[in-house]
Amino acid sequence: MTNPQLQLEEPKDLGFGSIVGGANEKRLLNRDGTFTSRRVGLPFLKSLSLYHYMLTISWPRFFLFMIAGYLAANLVFALAYLSLGVNSLLAMSSAQMGGAFGRAFFFSVETLATIGYGNVTPNGVLPHLVMTIESLVGLLIFALGTGILFARFSRPTAAVMFSDRAVIAPYRGKTAFMFRTANGRSNQLVQLEAIVLFSRIEGAARRYDQLVLERTRVVFYPLSWTVVHPIDERSPLFGVEHDELVAKDAEFMILLTGIDETFSQTVHARSSYKADEIVFGHRFGNIYNPVDDSGVVSINVRKLSDLEPAEVDDYAHTSTWHHTGHFAGYAPPKAERE
Repeated sequence: MTNPQLQLEEPKDLGFGSIVGGANEKRLLNRDGTFTSRRVGLPFLKSLSLYHYMLTISWPRFFLFMIAGYLAANLVFALAYLSLGVNSLLAMSSAQMGGAFGRAFFFSVETLATIGYGNVTPNGVLPHLVMTIESLVGLLIFALGTGILFARFSRPTAAVMFSDRAVIAPYRGKTAFMFRTANGRSNQLVQLEAIVLFSRIEGAARRYDQLVLERTRVVFYPLSWTVVHPIDERSPLFGVEHDELVAKDAEFMILLTGIDETFSQTVHARSSYKADEIVFGHRFGNIYNPVDDSGVVSINVRKLSDLEPAEVDDYAHTSTWHHTGHFAGYAPPKAERE
């Protein structure tokens, strides 16, 4: 049997590696949850996933691709009809349809979309063959386009809002690293779990630690959730000041995982805070609205990032002050402490 004491501690690189994210490099995780790191050297055709790409791009870009693809398909078949000669299509004079190319293009539109006004007809075997191929391509294009459009609408995604700043402030006799979240949609998320990863440069390598949270899960998420990491002697933030976080290029990476009640599927949300996005000596302001006549509790999500200075009395009773003489980078003036 292997002695547990002889086992090496599992590396905490979190999948990024210990040599990435130097002081002159970008943050590892953007505020919108996208990663800054990239994989290069993969064969283009092997790494290409058009379906995945069409599912994950923004809606404006998706519609732009669909319109461009539709026009490109008609352009290709219009050129194909023109290559068979001006007599490959029989119809009203080409001048009435914008010229020979216009007549070929609009016939392609009618064929691709299975409209068939009957104003233009193919003339000969080859034009009919091109028309047959275009009809098949049209069915495939619209079937795939409709499928991707439906998949985009039906794919559950989280729209969790993160406070613009995280804070390090007094909390229950200690200090704590905190940030606030709220659901940005009207749907409900349940069984929401949080993981907070602390990344910083130490020596020539980047180190990672998973911060111990006061609460790692909330069963229901109807209002907001302030995620709290108490800073005690076991915390890697114990005694760390703001200048030290900046010097070490510190980054706090967050992963939220929950279940979308509407689809009964797991959704994720990611974000991060750099050292310059952390406010010391402040706490989050009140986000709750006054209870109305019906007794309903509500919050104002516009106040999600509101901060207010922490009271001096809050610091005077924190155990962190008695042990270290400062609060992870913030210390009130001596006259105020006395």
